[in-house]
Amino acid sequence: MIMNERAKKIGWWLLILALAALSFSGCAGGKKAVKPVSVMDNPDHHFNNGMKFLDKEEYDNALAEFERAKALDPKYGKAYMGIGLVKGFKGDFDNAFKAMKEAKKLDGILADIGMIRLYSLQRSGEWLKKAEEEFEAGKKKDASNPALYFYMGKAYKVAFEFDKAATCFKKVLELNKEFLEQANQEWALLQKIQRAAPGTKIGKQIALIDKITRGDVAALFIEELNLEKVYKARKPKEYDSSFKPPEGVAMAADTVATLPPAMDIANHPLKADIEAVIGLGVRGLEPFPDHTFAPGMVISKANYAMMVEDILIKVSGDEGLATRFIGQNSPFPDVRSDHYAFNAIMVCTTRGIMEAKLDGYFGLNESVSGADALLVIRRLKDELRY
Repeated sequence: MIMNERAKKIGWWLLILALAALSFSGCAGGKKAVKPVSVMDNPDHHFNNGMKFLDKEEYDNALAEFERAKALDPKYGKAYMGIGLVKGFKGDFDNAFKAMKEAKKLDGILADIGMIRLYSLQRSGEWLKKAEEEFEAGKKKDASNPALYFYMGKAYKVAFEFDKAATCFKKVLELNKEFLEQANQEWALLQKIQRAAPGTKIGKQIALIDKITRGDVAALFIEELNLEKVYKARKPKEYDSSFKPPEGVAMAADTVATLPPAMDIANHPLKADIEAVIGLGVRGLEPFPDHTFAPGMVISKANYAMMVEDILIKVSGDEGLATRFIGQNSPFPDVRSDHYAFNAIMVCTTRGIMEAKLDGYFGLNESVSGADALLVIRRLKDELRY
């Protein structure tokens, strides 16, 4: 009888030990790790591949790599962080945060960084405050982790907290570890934005765009440059001396249906700004002959120079600017003196409103970033003295 009781106790202890062993050999969720099929079939290798795919926006391939890393080691926190990021980039934030919470149980600071990235993607509610809380939690674990400062800088940037973002990127450079190249690029961008000092929300939003469009420029001219007010203040009053029929008498032409200047902006979020700039008749921002404005068309530096020259002429009243440099030699290897935008480019560069590149080329057909466009507007304001 006593032996039977002892046997039962031993059996129970063996069962407990077996369950404990299972819990350690299994995963978060109880899954057992799969066996690798080669030396390179390991969690770190698959995680690194997944991050490369993530950077290239190949989300399905990234997810497959992270899932393989998790299968090889169910307690590999980086795998859950990667899965969370993929879900976040796909807009599935419920599952993104679930995965990131699993990562928090296994790899603290990495999950803190992942949470900052998720909040920066989601941007709902008090997302910035939550990101800052993760940032502070991460600093307590490792105050010299460059990724922590880099992604908090990115969070501040998309929140338009440009000064705080600059401080974070500067910290990355001071740490002199990883993310140096990316942080240097971000730091340079923020310096431009800080010099341009956008004063409107739309200006701050456009400041972060890599390649601005015709619609973006219309918004910048109306909102940041306040072009309607400038034109009204500087232009002499115009009087309409054209013939008008007696009141109540309609001319035949009046009965003919006319098309709107631009038929492709009805549902565009910047419709009001586009219509305003069309009304002002800025050269280079007119509607096309087919009555379209093409608000999504990316502009070049040459296009932008022509727009700025036109504003200078109209505000200053100096018509001679339109031909000031005709017949002169071009100082830029990529701009011929007979190019249609040559005079505009010279007007802008000789006044310091626009700049050539470090190699001496103007970058005739290159796109214009939002930060560069805002800098031009800042210098244009200085030139016009308002």
